[in-house]
Amino acid sequence: MAERIHELLDRWLAEAPGRPFIHLPDRALSYADLGAMADALAQELRESGVRRGDRVLVVAENCPEHAALLVACSRVGAWSCGVNARMAPGEVDAFAAKADARVLYFTAGVSSAAAAHAARLGAQPSRVDGLVRSAVRADAVVEPEPLASDVAAIIFTSGTTGAAKGVMMTHRGVLHFARVSAESRALGPGDKVYAYAPMTHIFGLGTVLLASLYAGASLEMRPQFDPAELFEALAQRGVSQVQGPPALFARLLQYCAERGIDQPVAPCLRYLYAGAGPLDMALKQKVEALFGQALHHGYGLSEYAGSLHATRLGERREDTSSGYAFPGAELRIVDPATGCEKPTGERGEIWLRGVGLMPGYFRDPAATAEVMREGGWYASGDLGELHADGALFVVGRIKEMIIRSGFNVYPGEVEQALNRFPGILRSAVVGQKEADGNEAVVAFVVLDRTTDPPDEAVLRRYLRDQLAPYKRPARVIPIDELPMSANGKLMRRQLLERL
Repeated sequence: MAERIHELLDRWLAEAPGRPFIHLPDRALSYADLGAMADALAQELRESGVRRGDRVLVVAENCPEHAALLVACSRVGAWSCGVNARMAPGEVDAFAAKADARVLYFTAGVSSAAAAHAARLGAQPSRVDGLVRSAVRADAVVEPEPLASDVAAIIFTSGTTGAAKGVMMTHRGVLHFARVSAESRALGPGDKVYAYAPMTHIFGLGTVLLASLYAGASLEMRPQFDPAELFEALAQRGVSQVQGPPALFARLLQYCAERGIDQPVAPCLRYLYAGAGPLDMALKQKVEALFGQALHHGYGLSEYAGSLHATRLGERREDTSSGYAFPGAELRIVDPATGCEKPTGERGEIWLRGVGLMPGYFRDPAATAEVMREGGWYASGDLGELHADGALFVVGRIKEMIIRSGFNVYPGEVEQALNRFPGILRSAVVGQKEADGNEAVVAFVVLDRTTDPPDEAVLRRYLRDQLAPYKRPARVIPIDELPMSANGKLMRRQLLERL
C-alpha cells in the first residue's frame, strides 16, 4: 500500500512502464515518460536546495509537467501548492507569500496566463520543457516535523465568501481518497478519464489525477474546458468517465441546445459525476436525458482531501442526494449554536471527521480553531440533513442563508424552483440588506438564448405555486453568465457587490 504520492507512480513504473497514461491531442505519455520527467524535476529541486517541508508554488493549468511536479515534490518531501494560472497577479503574489514558497514554477508551455505571471516575476527555464521557475528564496522557513513529513500539498480555498486559506492535506488523506474514489466508480486500467478539472483544486488533484493513478486508468488531459473538444473526445478518443462541477454540465447542455444535439456520440462513456458544488434537480434530469445514464453526485471539500459521501456506480437516485458515506469518514448534523446532534431528517450544520481531515490551515491557528470542535470534529459551515437510509442532502451554506420576515430562506431552494422554469438555464439567489435589517431575496438568472425570454407575469404566477411568499424573489435580474471561480464554484460575493 502506497504511503506517499510518488509511490502510486512507482507501482506502474514497475508493472507497466510503457503503458500510456496521459493522452494529449497530439501525443501520449507513458508512465515511464512521466517518471523520467518527475525524476528530472526532483533532481532540480534538490540541487536548488528545496528540502522536506518546503513549499513549491505551482502556477498552472493542467498538463503532464504539473503532474510530474506533484510527483517530484513528493519524492523530495516538499509540499506542492497549486494556484490556477488564471488568477490575477495580486492573487498569485498573495498565495506565494501565504505559502512562504521556496520556489515558484509556471506551466508556461500550455498556459499564456502562466507565461505572463512568469515573465512578470522574471522566471527562468526549468530543465523540463514547458516549465519555467522563479529564483529560489533563501529565507523561506522549512516547516518542522511532524507536519514536514505528513503533509503532501496545500490547496488554497477558493475564497468565494472571504479571504482564502491554505488547507494542509496529508499523504495519508489524499491516498485514502484516491482509493475510495476509484473503488466507488469501479475505475480500472480500461478506463480513460477526461482530465479538465484543475489539478490546483482537490477535485482535479484527487478525484481525477490521483484516483486514476491509483487505479491504473489513463487521462485525456486538457488545460481548459471546451464543450466541442469534450464531445470529440467522447466520440473518438474512448473517454469513459467525465467528472466536473455542475457549471461544466450546464455548459454542455447549452452547447447541445444551441446546435440541436439530442444525443451525443459517446460509445465508451459509463460514468458521469458532478461535484464541487450543489446539484440542481433540473440540471440533473436534463443531463441524464441527454446521455441516457445516471449523473452521480457527492459531497466533499478541501478540508477533507476530497469527498466524504457520494453515489456509487450502479446506484441511480431520483433526487439530488450526495449519496452515502465513504469508508473512513464520519458525519453528523448538529445545531450550529449548541453542537447538539439533530434527529434524522432534520436540517443543521454538517460536522465531519475521519481519515482525510486536514491537520489545519497553514500557519493560521486562529482560523483552524474557528472551525475545529471538541472530539476532532470539523464544523463545515454547510447545511444539510441525513435521511433514514444514510443519504446526505446538502442544502446550502450558513453564511448564504437569507433572513426574510424572520424566516430562513435557503438560496438553493429558490434556485431549484427557478431552474425548473422554461427558459431559465441557471440561477443564483442572494440576500440584499434593507434599511430595517431585513433581507430582500434577489435572483440572478441566465436565460436560454435559443428560446424567447420568459414572461415575467407568468414567472411570478409560477413562483406563487412553488414558493412561500417570504421565499419569492423581490427582483429577478437577467445576467449573461454567473460569476464562477476557476474551480467551478459560484462567487456569490461578486453578485452582492454588483447589487
